[in-house]
Amino acid sequence: MEWRDQGILLSARTHGETSAIIEVFTPAQGRHAGVVRGGTSRKLAPVLQPGAQLDLVWRARLEDHIGTFTVEPVRSRAAASMGDRMALAGLNAVCALLMFCLPEREAHRRLYDKTERLLDLLGQSDIWPLAYLNWELALLEDMGFGLDLGTCAVMGAQANDLSYVSPRTGRAVSRAGAGEWADRLLPLPPCLLGAGPAPDAEVLEGLRVTGHFLHNRLAPEMGHKPLPAARQRFVDRFCAMTGLEGAHPARE
Repeated sequence: MEWRDQGILLSARTHGETSAIIEVFTPAQGRHAGVVRGGTSRKLAPVLQPGAQLDLVWRARLEDHIGTFTVEPVRSRAAASMGDRMALAGLNAVCALLMFCLPEREAHRRLYDKTERLLDLLGQSDIWPLAYLNWELALLEDMGFGLDLGTCAVMGAQANDLSYVSPRTGRAVSRAGAGEWADRLLPLPPCLLGAGPAPDAEVLEGLRVTGHFLHNRLAPEMGHKPLPAARQRFVDRFCAMTGLEGAHPARE
């Protein structure tokens, strides 16, 4: 068995004395693991850093074997995160969430494309937090928990003052439609509606919304494993960099 693809390195861990087991995210093969012979060597260890773009050849005797990878670097993203704590925290959050929720060997091409574009923006601190928020929306959608923010769940398409999100259904609710239930709903920041550039406080409010669904909808489907702590560390770093109060999603 053999395939060749490009992919994003999600993780690497030592295997035996000189090898490494890596997990990558590729457009055609999805999340896929394999052994890299000599992966801990001086030549390859600097290449096998999370977020790296790699050219990959995977070989195995049988399809269900872990197999081995031959890797060639395409581009490193380490430089974009070195010395930038928020970029490093964001990179770690992306890799951890993908490791957490992606099924093995199942293609998610649209999510892959969005992930590659997001990681190519690392280091651009003026636009990266909003780009990351939009990536979390895409992750939820690809995993089957997408938010429906096009029309009001109560009043339909006639409502034009969408202001809330139902914490149970993920559907938008207008101010008029919310009525006396408003205090039980999540605020809907304009940036989740594709309103373009957004202030930091609005992005943080958006992260609270996506965080709610990551914690309360996605995580339970993963066997009730806790959401990776790397995601909250990124939010905390964003808050520290901007001087905002943290976003800890409500639990049901």
